Amino acid sequence: MKTFECPSSPESLSASFERHRARLFALAYRMLGSRADAEDVLQDAYVRWHQAEGWTAASVEAWLVTVVTRLCIDRLRAARSEREVYVGPWLPEPLLETASGAEAQAELASSLSTAFLLLMERLAAEERAAFLLHDVFETDYSEISCILTKSATACRQLVSRARKRLRDGRPRIDVNPEAVRSLLDRFVHAVHEQDRGALLELFAREAAWTSDGGGKARAARKVIQGRERIARFVLGVLARPRHRLEFLPAIINGEPGLVLRRDGEGFAALSVSTDGVQIGDVFVVLNPDKLRLAFESKSLSVVTGDTRRTS
Repeated sequence: MKTFECPSSPESLSASFERHRARLFALAYRMLGSRADAEDVLQDAYVRWHQAEGWTAASVEAWLVTVVTRLCIDRLRAARSEREVYVGPWLPEPLLETASGAEAQAELASSLSTAFLLLMERLAAEERAAFLLHDVFETDYSEISCILTKSATACRQLVSRARKRLRDGRPRIDVNPEAVRSLLDRFVHAVHEQDRGALLELFAREAAWTSDGGGKARAARKVIQGRERIARFVLGVLARPRHRLEFLPAIINGEPGLVLRRDGEGFAALSVSTDGVQIGDVFVVLNPDKLRLAFESKSLSVVTGDTRRTS
Protein backbone atom coordinates (compact mmCIF):
# COMPACT_ATOMS: atom_id res chain seq x y z
CA MET A 1 0.00 0.00 0.00
CA LYS A 2 1.31 3.41 -0.92
CA THR A 3 2.30 5.51 2.07
CA PHE A 4 1.56 9.18 2.55
CA GLU A 5 4.17 11.48 4.01
CA CYS A 6 2.73 13.95 6.46
CA PRO A 7 3.02 17.51 5.06
CA SER A 8 5.66 19.47 6.96
CA SER A 9 4.46 23.09 6.78
CA PRO A 10 1.80 24.40 9.19
CA GLU A 11 -0.23 25.59 6.19
CA SER A 12 -0.31 22.19 4.50
CA LEU A 13 -1.02 20.46 7.83
CA SER A 14 -4.01 22.74 8.39
CA ALA A 15 -5.27 22.23 4.84
CA SER A 16 -5.04 18.44 5.22
CA PHE A 17 -7.02 18.57 8.45
CA GLU A 18 -9.68 20.90 7.04
CA ARG A 19 -10.32 18.53 4.13
CA HIS A 20 -11.57 15.96 6.64
CA ARG A 21 -13.17 18.26 9.22
CA ALA A 22 -16.79 17.68 8.14
CA ARG A 23 -16.48 13.89 8.37
CA LEU A 24 -14.62 14.08 11.68
CA PHE A 25 -17.25 16.38 13.18
CA ALA A 26 -20.05 14.11 11.92
CA LEU A 27 -18.46 11.17 13.71
CA ALA A 28 -17.66 13.07 16.92
CA TYR A 29 -21.14 14.59 17.22
CA ARG A 30 -22.86 11.23 16.77
CA MET A 31 -20.53 9.70 19.34
CA LEU A 32 -21.02 12.43 21.94
CA GLY A 33 -24.41 14.04 21.25
CA SER A 34 -22.81 17.41 21.95
CA ARG A 35 -21.66 20.01 19.47
CA ALA A 36 -19.42 21.64 22.07
CA ASP A 37 -17.74 18.35 23.02
CA ALA A 38 -17.35 17.41 19.35
CA GLU A 39 -15.63 20.73 18.64
CA ASP A 40 -13.34 20.20 21.63
CA VAL A 41 -12.39 16.75 20.36
CA LEU A 42 -11.63 18.14 16.91
CA GLN A 43 -9.46 20.86 18.44
CA ASP A 44 -7.53 18.26 20.43
CA ALA A 45 -7.14 16.11 17.30
CA TYR A 46 -5.94 19.17 15.36
CA VAL A 47 -3.23 19.83 17.94
CA ARG A 48 -2.11 16.21 17.84
CA TRP A 49 -2.08 16.31 14.04
CA HIS A 50 0.37 19.22 14.12
CA GLN A 51 2.49 17.53 16.77
CA ALA A 52 2.68 14.37 14.64
CA GLU A 53 4.65 16.17 11.94
CA GLY A 54 7.13 13.98 10.13
CA TRP A 55 5.55 10.54 10.35
CA THR A 56 4.19 8.49 7.44
CA ALA A 57 0.89 6.63 7.28
CA ALA A 58 -1.23 4.80 4.73
CA SER A 59 -4.03 7.32 5.06
CA VAL A 60 -4.32 10.74 6.64
CA GLU A 61 -8.06 10.24 7.04
CA ALA A 62 -7.58 6.88 8.78
CA TRP A 63 -5.15 8.45 11.26
CA LEU A 64 -7.51 11.32 12.02
CA VAL A 65 -10.57 9.07 12.35
CA THR A 66 -8.60 6.85 14.73
CA VAL A 67 -7.58 9.77 16.92
CA VAL A 68 -11.06 11.32 16.98
CA THR A 69 -12.71 7.98 17.78
CA ARG A 70 -10.35 7.26 20.68
CA LEU A 71 -10.75 10.78 22.06
CA CYS A 72 -14.55 10.39 21.90
CA ILE A 73 -14.39 7.06 23.74
CA ASP A 74 -12.31 8.68 26.49
CA ARG A 75 -14.75 11.59 26.74
CA LEU A 76 -17.78 9.29 26.90
CA ARG A 77 -16.26 7.35 29.77
CA ALA A 78 -15.48 10.58 31.63
CA ALA A 79 -19.02 11.86 31.01
CA ARG A 80 -20.64 9.04 33.00
CA SER A 81 -20.08 10.82 36.32
CA GLU A 82 -21.32 14.10 34.84
CA ARG A 83 -24.56 12.49 33.68
CA GLU A 84 -25.18 11.12 37.17
CA VAL A 85 -25.47 14.64 38.60
CA TYR A 86 -27.21 16.23 35.59
CA VAL A 87 -30.42 17.97 36.64
CA GLY A 88 -33.47 16.46 34.96
CA PRO A 89 -33.57 14.50 31.69
CA TRP A 90 -30.58 14.73 29.34
CA LEU A 91 -31.04 15.40 25.62
CA PRO A 92 -28.44 15.76 22.87
CA GLU A 93 -27.24 19.24 22.01
CA PRO A 94 -29.31 20.28 18.97
CA LEU A 95 -27.91 20.99 15.53
CA LEU A 96 -29.85 23.76 13.86
CA GLU A 97 -29.31 23.52 10.13
CA THR A 98 -30.77 24.11 6.72
CA ALA A 99 -30.99 21.36 4.12
CA SER A 100 -30.56 21.57 0.36
CA GLY A 101 -33.49 19.30 -0.35
CA ALA A 102 -35.59 16.36 0.75
CA GLU A 103 -32.89 13.84 -0.18
CA ALA A 104 -30.22 15.61 1.88
CA GLN A 105 -32.63 15.99 4.76
CA ALA A 106 -33.50 12.28 4.74
CA GLU A 107 -29.82 11.36 4.74
CA LEU A 108 -29.16 13.55 7.75
CA ALA A 109 -32.20 12.29 9.61
CA SER A 110 -31.16 8.66 9.35
CA SER A 111 -28.47 8.99 12.02
CA LEU A 112 -28.84 12.52 13.43
CA SER A 113 -32.34 12.59 14.86
CA THR A 114 -32.76 13.20 18.57
CA ALA A 115 -34.56 9.87 18.91
CA PHE A 116 -31.64 8.02 17.30
CA LEU A 117 -29.03 9.77 19.43
CA LEU A 118 -30.99 8.90 22.56
CA LEU A 119 -31.01 5.25 21.51
CA MET A 120 -27.23 5.51 21.14
CA GLU A 121 -27.09 6.25 24.86
CA ARG A 122 -27.95 2.58 25.40
CA LEU A 123 -24.55 1.60 24.02
CA ALA A 124 -21.21 1.37 25.77
CA ALA A 125 -18.52 3.64 24.34
CA GLU A 126 -16.77 1.01 22.20
CA GLU A 127 -20.10 -0.43 21.01
CA ARG A 128 -21.14 3.03 19.92
CA ALA A 129 -17.88 3.60 18.09
CA ALA A 130 -17.93 0.24 16.29
CA PHE A 131 -21.60 0.61 15.30
CA LEU A 132 -21.21 4.14 13.95
CA LEU A 133 -18.01 3.37 12.08
CA HIS A 134 -19.45 0.28 10.43
CA ASP A 135 -23.17 0.96 9.92
CA VAL A 136 -23.14 4.73 9.47
CA PHE A 137 -19.68 5.53 8.07
CA GLU A 138 -19.22 2.24 6.18
CA THR A 139 -15.82 1.44 7.64
CA ASP A 140 -14.71 -2.17 7.19
CA TYR A 141 -13.92 -4.38 10.16
CA SER A 142 -10.19 -4.47 9.47
CA GLU A 143 -10.01 -0.69 9.88
CA ILE A 144 -12.25 -0.72 12.95
CA SER A 145 -9.95 -3.38 14.40
CA CYS A 146 -7.00 -1.00 14.10
CA ILE A 147 -8.95 1.94 15.52
CA LEU A 148 -10.21 0.05 18.58
CA THR A 149 -7.13 -2.20 18.91
CA LYS A 150 -9.37 -5.27 18.97
CA SER A 151 -9.65 -8.25 16.67
CA ALA A 152 -11.99 -8.05 13.70
CA THR A 153 -14.08 -10.78 15.32
CA ALA A 154 -14.43 -8.75 18.52
CA CYS A 155 -15.46 -5.71 16.47
CA ARG A 156 -18.13 -7.75 14.70
CA GLN A 157 -19.46 -8.79 18.10
CA LEU A 158 -19.54 -5.17 19.25
CA VAL A 159 -21.58 -4.16 16.21
CA SER A 160 -23.91 -7.14 16.60
CA ARG A 161 -24.59 -6.29 20.26
CA ALA A 162 -25.15 -2.65 19.38
CA ARG A 163 -27.70 -3.53 16.69
CA LYS A 164 -29.60 -5.74 19.12
CA ARG A 165 -29.74 -3.05 21.79
CA LEU A 166 -30.95 -0.51 19.26
CA ARG A 167 -33.62 -2.90 17.95
CA ASP A 168 -34.85 -3.40 21.49
CA GLY A 169 -35.56 0.31 21.71
CA ARG A 170 -38.59 1.94 20.14
CA PRO A 171 -38.50 1.05 16.42
CA ARG A 172 -37.78 3.90 14.07
CA ILE A 173 -40.27 4.58 11.28
CA ASP A 174 -39.13 6.63 8.30
CA VAL A 175 -41.64 9.44 7.82
CA ASN A 176 -41.90 11.94 5.00
CA PRO A 177 -40.63 15.35 6.24
CA GLU A 178 -43.81 16.96 4.92
CA ALA A 179 -45.89 14.78 7.24
CA VAL A 180 -43.75 15.91 10.18
CA ARG A 181 -44.15 19.56 9.18
CA SER A 182 -47.91 19.09 8.95
CA LEU A 183 -48.05 17.67 12.48
CA LEU A 184 -45.92 20.54 13.79
CA ASP A 185 -48.21 23.06 12.07
CA ARG A 186 -51.20 21.41 13.74
CA PHE A 187 -49.40 21.56 17.08
CA VAL A 188 -48.67 25.28 16.74
CA HIS A 189 -52.27 25.95 15.66
CA ALA A 190 -53.62 23.99 18.65
CA VAL A 191 -51.40 25.98 21.02
CA HIS A 192 -52.42 29.23 19.35
CA GLU A 193 -56.10 28.36 19.70
CA GLN A 194 -55.66 26.73 23.14
CA ASP A 195 -57.48 23.73 21.68
CA ARG A 196 -57.30 20.78 24.08
CA GLY A 197 -59.23 18.46 21.78
CA ALA A 198 -56.83 19.10 18.90
CA LEU A 199 -53.86 18.39 21.16
CA LEU A 200 -55.35 15.09 22.31
CA GLU A 201 -55.88 14.04 18.69
CA LEU A 202 -52.37 15.07 17.78
CA PHE A 203 -50.52 12.97 20.38
CA ALA A 204 -50.41 9.20 20.62
CA ARG A 205 -51.99 7.76 23.77
CA GLU A 206 -48.61 6.81 25.28
CA ALA A 207 -46.76 9.90 24.04
CA ALA A 208 -43.89 11.34 26.08
CA TRP A 209 -42.64 14.92 26.50
CA THR A 210 -38.98 15.27 27.53
CA SER A 211 -37.56 18.65 28.54
CA ASP A 212 -33.85 19.33 29.10
CA GLY A 213 -33.18 22.41 31.20
CA GLY A 214 -30.06 21.10 32.91
CA GLY A 215 -30.96 23.07 36.03
CA LYS A 216 -30.26 26.29 34.10
CA ALA A 217 -33.71 26.90 32.63
CA ARG A 218 -37.23 26.22 33.85
CA ALA A 219 -38.19 22.78 32.61
CA ALA A 220 -40.07 19.70 33.73
CA ARG A 221 -37.69 17.64 35.88
CA LYS A 222 -39.31 14.37 34.77
CA VAL A 223 -40.57 13.01 31.48
CA ILE A 224 -44.30 13.77 31.07
CA GLN A 225 -46.07 10.56 30.06
CA GLY A 226 -49.42 10.27 28.28
CA ARG A 227 -51.31 12.64 26.00
CA GLU A 228 -53.71 13.83 28.73
CA ARG A 229 -50.84 15.07 30.87
CA ILE A 230 -49.04 16.52 27.86
CA ALA A 231 -52.14 18.47 26.82
CA ARG A 232 -52.48 19.89 30.35
CA PHE A 233 -48.82 20.82 30.40
CA VAL A 234 -48.90 22.51 27.00
CA LEU A 235 -52.05 24.49 27.78
CA GLY A 236 -50.70 25.44 31.21
CA VAL A 237 -47.27 26.55 30.02
CA LEU A 238 -47.04 27.27 26.30
CA ALA A 239 -50.56 28.54 25.66
CA ARG A 240 -50.65 31.20 28.37
CA PRO A 241 -51.56 34.49 26.65
CA ARG A 242 -48.95 36.46 28.56
CA HIS A 243 -46.13 34.39 27.12
CA ARG A 244 -46.66 35.51 23.49
CA LEU A 245 -44.38 32.87 22.09
CA GLU A 246 -43.19 32.60 18.51
CA PHE A 247 -42.77 29.21 16.86
CA LEU A 248 -40.30 29.21 14.00
CA PRO A 249 -40.08 26.16 11.71
CA ALA A 250 -36.53 24.84 11.64
CA ILE A 251 -34.48 21.81 10.71
CA ILE A 252 -33.16 20.29 13.92
CA ASN A 253 -30.82 17.32 13.71
CA GLY A 254 -31.80 16.75 10.11
CA GLU A 255 -35.56 16.72 10.70
CA PRO A 256 -38.33 19.34 10.80
CA GLY A 257 -38.65 20.97 14.21
CA LEU A 258 -39.42 24.27 15.89
CA VAL A 259 -37.42 27.03 17.51
CA LEU A 260 -39.33 28.76 20.30
CA ARG A 261 -38.70 32.46 20.70
CA ARG A 262 -39.80 34.97 23.33
CA ASP A 263 -39.28 38.72 22.94
CA GLY A 264 -37.15 38.07 19.87
CA GLU A 265 -34.80 35.65 21.67
CA GLY A 266 -34.63 31.94 20.94
CA PHE A 267 -34.89 29.92 24.13
CA ALA A 268 -35.83 26.37 23.08
CA ALA A 269 -35.44 23.83 20.28
CA LEU A 270 -38.27 21.33 19.84
CA SER A 271 -38.20 18.14 17.79
CA VAL A 272 -40.48 15.11 17.61
CA SER A 273 -40.64 11.46 16.70
CA THR A 274 -43.76 10.33 14.88
CA ASP A 275 -45.33 7.61 12.77
CA GLY A 276 -46.59 10.31 10.43
CA VAL A 277 -50.10 10.21 11.94
CA GLN A 278 -49.55 11.15 15.59
CA ILE A 279 -46.66 12.47 17.64
CA GLY A 280 -45.07 9.83 19.87
CA ASP A 281 -42.26 11.82 21.53
CA VAL A 282 -41.48 15.49 21.98
CA PHE A 283 -37.92 16.56 22.80
CA VAL A 284 -37.39 20.13 24.03
CA VAL A 285 -33.92 21.49 24.73
CA LEU A 286 -33.99 24.58 26.98
CA ASN A 287 -30.54 24.38 28.56
CA PRO A 288 -28.93 27.66 27.42
CA ASP A 289 -25.47 26.09 27.35
CA LYS A 290 -26.68 23.56 24.78
CA LEU A 291 -28.49 26.17 22.71
CA ARG A 292 -25.75 28.77 22.61
CA LEU A 293 -23.61 27.09 19.96
CA ALA A 294 -26.65 26.10 17.90
CA PHE A 295 -28.00 29.63 17.80
CA GLU A 296 -24.60 31.26 17.32
CA SER A 297 -23.47 28.96 14.52
CA LYS A 298 -26.78 29.10 12.68
CA SER A 299 -28.66 32.31 13.38
CA LEU A 300 -32.43 32.19 13.39
CA SER A 301 -32.34 33.58 9.85
CA VAL A 302 -31.75 30.02 8.62
CA VAL A 303 -35.24 29.09 9.76
CA THR A 304 -37.73 28.96 6.93
CA GLY A 305 -41.49 29.19 6.77
CA ASP A 306 -44.10 31.33 8.48
CA THR A 307 -43.76 32.40 12.07
CA ARG A 308 -46.68 31.52 14.32
CA ARG A 309 -47.25 33.40 17.56
CA THR A 310 -49.45 32.68 20.52
CA SER A 311 -51.42 35.75 21.42
